[in-house]
Amino acid sequence: MTNVAVIYYSSTGHVHKMAEAAAVSAEKAGAEVRLRRVAETASESVVAASPEWSEHVAATGGIATATLEDLEWADVLLFGTPTRFGLPAAQLKQFIDSTGELWNQGRLVNKVVSSFTSTSTSHGGQESTLLALNNTFYHWGAIIVAPGYADPIQFSAANGNPYGTSHVSHDTTPPGEEKLDAIDFQARRAVEIATALNIGLKAL
Repeated sequence: MTNVAVIYYSSTGHVHKMAEAAAVSAEKAGAEVRLRRVAETASESVVAASPEWSEHVAATGGIATATLEDLEWADVLLFGTPTRFGLPAAQLKQFIDSTGELWNQGRLVNKVVSSFTSTSTSHGGQESTLLALNNTFYHWGAIIVAPGYADPIQFSAANGNPYGTSHVSHDTTPPGEEKLDAIDFQARRAVEIATALNIGLKAL
């Protein structure tokens, strides 16, 4: 069975909804799945200043926090992050920056990775955020599996980002059906490629 870890950061819930959808899709594709949020690093006063942020933190407190063991366990890593000035959120970046020992020992080599994001505005840095995450994956020796245009859903008006599923929230709009269909395809594609890769590597 293929192991999938969906690791994400979300402050107000849009990326969280995408991560949940990715986890469900991967499980339906036959994978063993772990849904993990990275630790919140913003101060309590900053979080409390935003009702949406503080409510989301309280609502998702029961979701397990990502650990390095989750990375070792997984065959597929699906990363989700909101965009922060065209870059991944610092909370996710801090978790990624803790992977040095795993990288040094080669334990992240050949992991299948794919990522998704959400922005408030239409040109808020979706592609640059996903490409920035890819820089890490190159160093790991991981295998990036992007959605590309490998499914008709990628040509729908709501989608079309070949780097990874990308949502525009305009602050308050959650991911809709077409967006969740795109994350479904992305997750299933990653599981399919990882399963084939594992079979092929074992045959060598």
